[in-house]
Amino acid sequence: MSAFAGLRVLILGLGVAGASAKDACDELGAQAVTVDPSGRADHTDLSGVDLASFDLCMSSPGFAPHHEWVRAVQDAGVEIVSEMEFAWRVRTPGIPWVLITGTNGKTTTTQMTGAILEAGGVDVAVCGNMGVPVIAAAREQHDAVAVEIASLQLHFTSTLSPHAAVCLNADEDHLDWHGSVEAYRADKARVYERVQVACVYGAHDPVTESMVENADVVDGCRAIGVTLGSPGLSQLGVVEGVLADRAFHDGRRHEAIELGHVDDLAHLVGGTVPPYLIFNALCAAALARALGVAPEAVTRGLSTFALDAHRTALVGRVGDVTWVDDSKATNAHAAIAAFGGHSPQSVVWIAGGLAKGQEFDDLVGAVKERIRAVVLIGEDPEPLASALAGHAPDIPVTRIEPGETVMVRAVHAAREAASAGDTVLLSPACASFDQFRSYADRGEAFAAAVEALDG
Repeated sequence: MSAFAGLRVLILGLGVAGASAKDACDELGAQAVTVDPSGRADHTDLSGVDLASFDLCMSSPGFAPHHEWVRAVQDAGVEIVSEMEFAWRVRTPGIPWVLITGTNGKTTTTQMTGAILEAGGVDVAVCGNMGVPVIAAAREQHDAVAVEIASLQLHFTSTLSPHAAVCLNADEDHLDWHGSVEAYRADKARVYERVQVACVYGAHDPVTESMVENADVVDGCRAIGVTLGSPGLSQLGVVEGVLADRAFHDGRRHEAIELGHVDDLAHLVGGTVPPYLIFNALCAAALARALGVAPEAVTRGLSTFALDAHRTALVGRVGDVTWVDDSKATNAHAAIAAFGGHSPQSVVWIAGGLAKGQEFDDLVGAVKERIRAVVLIGEDPEPLASALAGHAPDIPVTRIEPGETVMVRAVHAAREAASAGDTVLLSPACASFDQFRSYADRGEAFAAAVEALDG
């Protein structure tokens, strides 16, 4: 950290990441110059900025590699680092980090990891894309740091060396930022570079398994597989409902030990625990076990864990119908996960929003057997409507016209379509900004409309 004293640091973007980086520079004696089009920074653009005078540039995640500012900094020969790389360089030394990335599930898994570590007596900073700036958390004194890290934050990361890391999945996302699915996955794979103890991956996922196989790790680092079946050597898995570990105990060559039970997660959902949630819990357990927590800490941590708001959150039950808020599902892959564990023709699905150029054929094909009816709420319903018409023409679809009461009308339409024992699932598969301020605003509108129903 003393190496930062006297450096000139250019900071692109003055959001949460940029502001946190500026504060760190001020504390370390570095001269920070900020650039942001909002007008709150030192400069609104690079006009008049002598790029060659800077020693380092911290680029916020909002600036893609092809952004003209990023290219200009690179052309000037200045090293560009991500928010995560910057945090690693200014961190309090000697504190192990665990990294969690993936197209879906990373917030839940990061928070689960934190809950297990806390149950094991570890003072952990849980940070990343969930409100706690990683740069600030990295400079505090903790026993460990658990970081949710996105592909955008991995691109300009070059020396970060975590204790353990996981890539939960790598479906298509942020292609406008990365340029291609290959580039997106290549950046996701960076999470495994320089890992010291454990690279955790889906044992039956060839994409993440290949990432681990090709990673340049510290000598002695192990590959730890996670499966929903019986675990093999160096794996975590499930045996007759028991969460089992054959990776982190001395007798792993001959037997697995119990970490907990699938039922430890039952309080999180209104029904059968979906497979994705079991997988997330096992990945979190693997990361925590890599840091040395006892097996019983996994049970304690998962039993008391609460899901992040708007991610398959149980809103309540009205009559014999369960209402679930999964407004955080802003892409098709996240919505597929939310259907796990539901019986055939038992879900009334509220979906739609800003499609972001997505196609929904695979989503509809994957979940159609579990749908009783669909309520569409987006300003442009055509992408989802076309996929439903093409792959599930017999499922009734109700279109809710845009307007101030869109969610109230959607909830009433869903109640009319639901039968006793059904689940009404708000899992839009789309962004919220066409009709709401955020996915949280959308979820809160759903919860309010459900609470207002005449039971």
